[in-house]
Amino acid sequence: MTLTIYIPRDAAALSLGADKVAKSVDQEIAKRGLDARIVRNGSRGMFWLEPLVEVEIDGKRIGYGPVKAKDVAALFDAGLAEGGEHPLCLGEVESLPFLKEQTRLTFARCGITDPLSLQDYEAHGGLKGLRRAIGMASSDIVKNVTDSGLRGRGGAGFPTGIKWKTVLDAPGDRKYIVCNADEGDSGTFADRMIMEGDPFVLIEGMTIAGLATGATKGFVYTRSEYPHAIAAMTEAVEIARKAGILGASVLGSGKAFDMEIRTGAGAYVCGEETALLNSLEGKRGIVRAKPPLPAHKGLFNCPTVINNVISLASVPIIMDKGAAFYRDFGMGRSRGTIPLQIAGNVKHGGLYETAFGLSLGDIVDRIGGGTATGRPVKAVQVGGPLGAYFPRALFDTPFDYEAFAAKDGLIGHAGIVVFDDTADMLKQARFAMEFCAVESCGKCTPCRIGSTRGVETADKIAQGIEPEKNRILLADLCNTMKFGSLCALGGFTPYPVMSAMTHFPEDFSPAPLIEAAE
Repeated sequence: MTLTIYIPRDAAALSLGADKVAKSVDQEIAKRGLDARIVRNGSRGMFWLEPLVEVEIDGKRIGYGPVKAKDVAALFDAGLAEGGEHPLCLGEVESLPFLKEQTRLTFARCGITDPLSLQDYEAHGGLKGLRRAIGMASSDIVKNVTDSGLRGRGGAGFPTGIKWKTVLDAPGDRKYIVCNADEGDSGTFADRMIMEGDPFVLIEGMTIAGLATGATKGFVYTRSEYPHAIAAMTEAVEIARKAGILGASVLGSGKAFDMEIRTGAGAYVCGEETALLNSLEGKRGIVRAKPPLPAHKGLFNCPTVINNVISLASVPIIMDKGAAFYRDFGMGRSRGTIPLQIAGNVKHGGLYETAFGLSLGDIVDRIGGGTATGRPVKAVQVGGPLGAYFPRALFDTPFDYEAFAAKDGLIGHAGIVVFDDTADMLKQARFAMEFCAVESCGKCTPCRIGSTRGVETADKIAQGIEPEKNRILLADLCNTMKFGSLCALGGFTPYPVMSAMTHFPEDFSPAPLIEAAE
């Protein structure tokens, strides 16, 4: 019987030497004359164990990691082919606490299947949701998504079903599905992991969205910094088209839907939906005024659904298992699961999919294992570079859209970046303003000018120049940006700045300037 060895080709694993490990494994197989094959799967999301090598023994996957190329010969000597003992042996991968305690719905196949094997995809439940959707009226598909409680996983948390219904009801000869895969937030990687590790689930989700709204064309807009994701998605689209999943007649239904992969030029603001549409149309990526909403007049002035990767990739499980199944996970108005992306100064960084409701402290201390340095956690930024900094005093906050909003925070794309007690929160506040100044599209004054003035004001505070006066000025700038900016880039920049000032005031009180002696 052929031995199957799994070695990830996820970008995180590649950055840690997965290709070198795969080459060494291939050489050992040839040298030892083994009947074995290598499958380049996606990542399981346990980055501290990458590259993670797995072997399938009697239907179970035994893991070894983190593996370096120099370890491979010793692994085979120790009986890798039989799941033999070795210092790098982790036992059955599914039994590891980090994986065992997750609720994997959207990421159910990630790290398990060959990402570009349609046979693998179907063997693990793929296309069931699409086949069910084909036999339903568009309005019934929309109702299923609405009833599931699915909200936008890209940051805004807007109900997906409402957006779809708006596009379904909008008049138009042509409609579009646009997937926002411009994952630019610091500490986020869920979109990339799906595109590299399970691309067919995104294709299936977008196709269902097309059937639900009457759209016949889709675009995945992703970032140029994701070459491996672009390659995987491009190949997966070709495979799906040849298999009849995409094209003039989706799975022989007579209903059309096709899609393309488009690459952005690296502008953070193009993560905002209207700037993204301008970029897709070949224009400068600047924010459009609303109304009209993209659902009415979006891409090429046609009704357009714009959803994040995780939102669309969650749709197949909803259509397969039913709205009630998905809605049963979570709390309050935050239903289903959320892929937490744990990063920064943390011991166990990676992706952890779970139902909404875990406390921030539970996520950081128990799942993340605290800081990698072993020092106390000082702050956690949730929601990317525009997210608020939460101190330990707020670690009882449940991971829920409304709960975070009540504490002047936001979940965003569920990126969680951990800082230890050496972090200077004044510098972090300055970084937020600088980031906004660099990435602003320049269309509105509060964002363009306010962020630049914010950097200058933070520098004055750091230098001890009229600190009290400049703290008041910085807060006033934040207020202007929050309520006067055209989009969330300028509107959300005050979150990290104000939270840093509120929760860590000691970092905003540097020693006053000492006049040089004459």
